[in-house]
Amino acid sequence: MNPKVIITCAVTGAGDTVGKHPAIPVTPEQIATSALEAASAGAAIVHCHVRDPETGKGVRNVDYYREVMERIRSKNTEVIINLTAGMGGDLMIGDGESPRNFDEDNTDLVGPVERLLHVADLRPEICTLDCGSLNFGDTNSIVVQTPVQLREQARLIQSYGVKPEMEIFDSGNLWFAKQLVSEGLVSGIPMFQLCLGIPWGAPVNTETMTYMVSQLPDECVWAGFGIGRWQMPMVAQAMILGGHVRVGLEDNLYLDKGVYASNGSLTQRATEIIRLLGAQVATPAEARATLGLAS
Repeated sequence: MNPKVIITCAVTGAGDTVGKHPAIPVTPEQIATSALEAASAGAAIVHCHVRDPETGKGVRNVDYYREVMERIRSKNTEVIINLTAGMGGDLMIGDGESPRNFDEDNTDLVGPVERLLHVADLRPEICTLDCGSLNFGDTNSIVVQTPVQLREQARLIQSYGVKPEMEIFDSGNLWFAKQLVSEGLVSGIPMFQLCLGIPWGAPVNTETMTYMVSQLPDECVWAGFGIGRWQMPMVAQAMILGGHVRVGLEDNLYLDKGVYASNGSLTQRATEIIRLLGAQVATPAEARATLGLAS
């Protein structure tokens, strides 16, 4: 069991959750405020997407990321900021016998440099690196990350002096993430995030997480999460297996059945689970030491 657990709060994501919850953070101010709430509740890391303030849809706007970071840092200089780099890989295949007729309204497919513009400009301590392609749900949506693209993204992230959090959605993603490490494209202690329950990636259960943990390199830091009602069971599961944890409205909208959550309440629930199981919640300074980040 991990005696000192880092909590990451994934604040808002880019999914179609606006309208499914009364208070999804949408504007940069709302996202920053919710991140600060999570930090006050015990999150050492806040993982941030940004959204179009008018539509609520996920976007890659550098100015929105800048505003989020500035608002967080104006109130809290300790919490670790982790910016997504997952946007820009969405491909919506055309229907029926016309798969090349891509749905342009729901396709956002750009190259590695454009995908990382906000990381290059703002230099957060951590950014994500989704380590493979995925059939995303039951539509024609595919999230595209080819090996060539990923090697270039890893090289760019390394050149920016930012730590990649390698997002693992299936066993092949983990295989390739370890390849990036072996090729020297990931500096320092490698950091893995095991993402369970996203259709149609790795299923969320004890057996899957245990298998993935068995495949991790000896020298690494890892965390894991499950989506929806599996969020809190996977908090317990990850820490028991020796890892760190992630919660937040990106992955789960409810604190209890029928009770809407906030990022603060989800983080607080995670801290309670960690302490009830006999461990401690890591501070941002302790998380930096564990992750090999500059203090």
